[in-house]
Amino acid sequence: MIVARFDVEGVVEKPDVIGAIFGQTEGLFGPDLDLRELQKSGRIGRIEIQLESKQDRTVGVITIPSSLDKTSTAIIAAAVQSVDRIGPCLAKVTLEKVADIREDKRKQILDKAKDILRTWVIEESPSTDEMVKDVSGVIRGADVGEYGSDKLPAGPDVAASPEIILVEGRADILNLLRCGIRNTLAIEGTKIPRTIIEVCKTKETTAFLDGDRGGDLILKELMQVAPVDYVARAPLGKEVEELVPKEVMKALREKVPIGGGKAPTPLIRPEPPTPVSRPPPPPPVQLPPNVVAKARELRGSLEGILLNHDLNDLAKLPVSELASKLGEYQGVETIVFDGVVTQRLVDMAEEKGVKLLVGDRIADLSRRPSSIKIMTLPEVAGPPTA
Repeated sequence: MIVARFDVEGVVEKPDVIGAIFGQTEGLFGPDLDLRELQKSGRIGRIEIQLESKQDRTVGVITIPSSLDKTSTAIIAAAVQSVDRIGPCLAKVTLEKVADIREDKRKQILDKAKDILRTWVIEESPSTDEMVKDVSGVIRGADVGEYGSDKLPAGPDVAASPEIILVEGRADILNLLRCGIRNTLAIEGTKIPRTIIEVCKTKETTAFLDGDRGGDLILKELMQVAPVDYVARAPLGKEVEELVPKEVMKALREKVPIGGGKAPTPLIRPEPPTPVSRPPPPPPVQLPPNVVAKARELRGSLEGILLNHDLNDLAKLPVSELASKLGEYQGVETIVFDGVVTQRLVDMAEEKGVKLLVGDRIADLSRRPSSIKIMTLPEVAGPPTA
C-alpha cells in the first residue's frame, strides 16, 4: 500500500490529482510499469484521493494498493512522488509510507492464532483448582445480588418469587443458597430498611433469624414495622449461617404463623410421613381449673403464660418471644400459649423441666418426651364458642 501526501498551491479536485498521477508517470518505465496497464491487469488497485481546500491551498492524501513485488512497488512509489504539478498549480508530493499489508495481515493472523491456542488450552485443560471451583460452584449456587433502593443483599429469585425469606445478613444468604433456597433477602442490621417494609406488603414473608438475643431484637423490631407472615428460628445459640442443610429445612418446616396474614403457603413441602401404628389414646386428664381458665383466656390473643409448680403466673409473653425468653425463667412447670407447639419449643421445655405444654395446635413432632404432657387449647378449654 503506497501512501503519499500532496500540497497544492491553488484549488484542485480529485480528477485533477488522478490525472496528474497518470499523466506525469506515463511512459517513464515502459508498458510493464505503466499505471494504466497495471490497473487493467489488476496489479494496481483503485487510486483513492482524500483532499481539503482552504485559503487557496489544497492538501490531501493519495492511497494506491499494489500487488506487485517490493521492487516494482518502490518504483511506482518513487514515480508518484515525482509529480510536481496538479492541474494548473504547482504541487509537492511527499511519500509517507509503503506498507506491506500482507505482513500486517500475517501478524494479525498469528496473534489471533496465539489467542485461539491459549483459550483452547485453558478451556480444554483446566487446572485442579479450576475443576474444584467448577464443582463447588454447583453447591454454592448463584452469586448474591442486590435488591431494592437500599441495595440489600439478595438471592437471585427474590424479584420473581411470590414468597421470600428474610435473614439477618449476607452470610445467611450464602448458606441458604448452598441448600438450594434462592428467594432470600438480608435485613442487614436491627434497623429495618424501607425496602424490607415495602416487600413484606406484597410478598408472603418468612423471617428466618438466629437463635440468639440478636435474632430476638430483630424480630421485635420487624414485627413493629412490617407485616411478616411467619417466623422461623435457628436452634438456640446457633446462627443461620452455621446450619447444615438438614437443620435449615427443619427450621423452615417448623415456622410459626404470626397471624393476620395471608393464607399460608409452605416454602418447603415435607414428604408425607410414613403411616405407623399408634398406641390407643390415654384416658382423659383432669386439669386444674386454673389451667383451663388460662387456656380460655389466651385463645385468639397470640400470647402465652408461664406457670410455676403452684400454678401461679411467672410471666405473660407474646408468642413470638416465648422460645427466646423461656430460658430466662426458673421453676416453669406449665406453659399455656396461643401458638404452635414446635419441636424446638418441646426440646427447650424438656430442658427446663416443664410438665405440661398447651398450645393452639401441635406441629409434626419428630420426638415427644415422656416427661411432658402436650395438649391443645381445644382439648383443655373445649371448642371455641361462637
